[in-house]
Amino acid sequence: MPDKTDHAFPGPLKQGVYEAIYRRRDIRRFLPDPIPEETLLRILNAGHQAGSVGLMQPWNFVVIQDRSIKAKIKSVFLECNREAAKVYTGERQAMYDGLKLEGIEEAPTNLCVTCDPIRKGPSVLGARTMPEMAVYSTVCAIQNLWLAARAEGIGMGWVSILDPKEVKAALSIPDPIILVAYLCLGYVESFPEIPVLEKIGWEKRFPLEKVLYWNHWGGSEGR
Repeated sequence: MPDKTDHAFPGPLKQGVYEAIYRRRDIRRFLPDPIPEETLLRILNAGHQAGSVGLMQPWNFVVIQDRSIKAKIKSVFLECNREAAKVYTGERQAMYDGLKLEGIEEAPTNLCVTCDPIRKGPSVLGARTMPEMAVYSTVCAIQNLWLAARAEGIGMGWVSILDPKEVKAALSIPDPIILVAYLCLGYVESFPEIPVLEKIGWEKRFPLEKVLYWNHWGGSEGR
């Protein structure tokens, strides 16, 4: 009988996977150095290896390096950010105003990740009862991009303070394509030891026990 650990990665490879997961950060500050094309393609191919419902592979990657396009997206961010700031008051507003929430023009490469929910037609295996699986599959690709970028020593930041309709118009993305993520990628001076929002006290990470149930919602028995 084969050893049950035969399929585990060797120690250093296993540790590398966990290192990428635990040391991944949402990056906002970038160096101007361009990402070599072969490195960028390795990261994109890692994203393309993501699992997807019915193997539908609903994603597309729009690589943006043109400064004029970045400037259009930055203007969309600035308008959306002004509106987002109105939610906060007092000390929280001051903290929000001090946050750097994007690196659109600084990052040498921007990447828009989209989802085509009808790429494989109306009868995708596994998606009949949960059609949103197309978007969930695309998010799996984004996580692959993030971990691969971290392994390459490249920072990645997800900019969500954007109007999807305006971004789609700026990038000529047609309907029914869904904009899922606008990402900034580039080399960095350093990766924070802990997430910035945790460091400044905006939020803190929950312990695993707070989000873990056994056998049913709220369950703690049966372990």
